[in-house]
Amino acid sequence: SGLMGEDPKGIPNNLVPYVAQTAIGKRDAVHVFGDDYDTPDGTGVRDYIHVCDLASGHAAALAWMNGRTGVEVFNLGTGTGTSVLEIIKAFSKACGHEIPYVVDPRRPGDVTANYADCSKARDLMGWEAKFNIEDMCRDSWNWQSHNPNGYEG
Repeated sequence: SGLMGEDPKGIPNNLVPYVAQTAIGKRDAVHVFGDDYDTPDGTGVRDYIHVCDLASGHAAALAWMNGRTGVEVFNLGTGTGTSVLEIIKAFSKACGHEIPYVVDPRRPGDVTANYADCSKARDLMGWEAKFNIEDMCRDSWNWQSHNPNGYEG
């Protein structure tokens, strides 16, 4: 897609928009909080989802709810963990240049890995994420590079 993007007010508190702003030159470097986790590259692992997958997951949940009563909880994600350095590497590939980063100490409360079990969404709603990290970084860069100052208006 790349037709929409994340434009947080102030300093982004999510990794992908922070990396995007660093790639476009609005930030000096990505701050990687810890490189001593028990993960393959030592950085924290999270489940990053493309906004179009998240939207289709919500639409699938609304369709599934139609005619039903009660409450159900579904995890929407890719079900795959991706490290901070893997995101930086994928974004570097998408934008065509290395993204600078610095390693800072761990933040209190950060966990080693956190990613979704999406099997219930798949089994009951027939929903699965379709986009991968490369797609997400490509589309994020496409938007950010065409909108270096975010949404202007």
